[in-house]
Amino acid sequence: MKKYLAPIVIAVLLIIYEILYFGIIISLINSLLIKILIGIIPAAFAGIMIFVLIERIKEIRSGEEDDLGKY
Repeated sequence: MKKYLAPIVIAVLLIIYEILYFGIIISLINSLLIKILIGIIPAAFAGIMIFVLIERIKEIRSGEEDDLGKY
């Protein structure tokens, strides 16, 4: 379980940071269209982070703990 802790914590912290950062930016904008367009960025980022986290967990489960071992 310790092997999974670091990737999960980092992914969660990055997603929270990104949402807070873009939340502040969105709160300063008046146009609804621009708010929606800017809101897509953290949503896409969160989706990508979750995908990368799942891939990393699969790598750890398969026994490949070192990403650089492939190269």
